[in-house]
Amino acid sequence: MALPNIFSEEISSGLVQRIHRLSPGSSPQWGKMNVGQMLAHCNVMFEQEFTDQYPKPGFLLGFMLKTFIKKSVVSEQPFKRNAPTSPAYRIHDARDFETEKNRLIAHLSKLLGLGKTHFDNRQSHSFGVLTLTEWNNLFYKHLDHHLVQFGV
Repeated sequence: MALPNIFSEEISSGLVQRIHRLSPGSSPQWGKMNVGQMLAHCNVMFEQEFTDQYPKPGFLLGFMLKTFIKKSVVSEQPFKRNAPTSPAYRIHDARDFETEKNRLIAHLSKLLGLGKTHFDNRQSHSFGVLTLTEWNNLFYKHLDHHLVQFGV
């Protein structure tokens, strides 16, 4: 079953609506992050693709990511609850809910503005060249996983 197309206005808007249903008091159904940390965690995924603020994995880590992790991240198979998180995605400090929420919504808007052709067969930060379907799965599956984690 194909995942919803995050590059469509309808799906992207639906994700934004779900983000707006979060509040500073939203509690996770599993995991250790609070809602502000979760939003910051989701922002990392976009920042890795939109900015140069995160160093690219070295040869060995890159090989391991492409060989052992990529398939589980870009497939249609849902993430497991409480699965380990990459160190680059771990958020330990307190984060401002509104700031992180607004950043995430802005990232979704940028993704929609760039469009799917921008991503088709484009090099990712961690997994090498991805197809459009793999990009869609990467973005949608990760956001959906964490929105479900917080009950929206």
